[in-house]
Amino acid sequence: MSEFLDFLRHKFAYVAIGEFKPGKFEEAKQLYEKAVSTYAEGFKGAYLLQKPGTDEGIAVIFWENVGDMEANQNEAYHALLKEMTPLFAKAPTTDFYELVSEIHAQEE
Repeated sequence: MSEFLDFLRHKFAYVAIGEFKPGKFEEAKQLYEKAVSTYAEGFKGAYLLQKPGTDEGIAVIFWENVGDMEANQNEAYHALLKEMTPLFAKAPTTDFYELVSEIHAQEE
């Protein structure tokens, strides 16, 4: 029964799409990893994607619920975000999405 109840609980994803100033992606990646390492309650995982050969990227952070993300925005998180902001070429676009389908690769 607990597996069925787990299935009914939906995860949420915070998605940020942005472009960094030339040559700043690596520095931003390190700050992103530090910020993510501060997350605790409700944090379900994170991905940082980079368009090859560019300073463009997409950050996807999974949460149990929206409230958990808000609760994890602590002092360390805000300090890292402040440090990362000047690295952007322009402000990133951000939004929340509800995970409605999840498909895993079949094990061979």
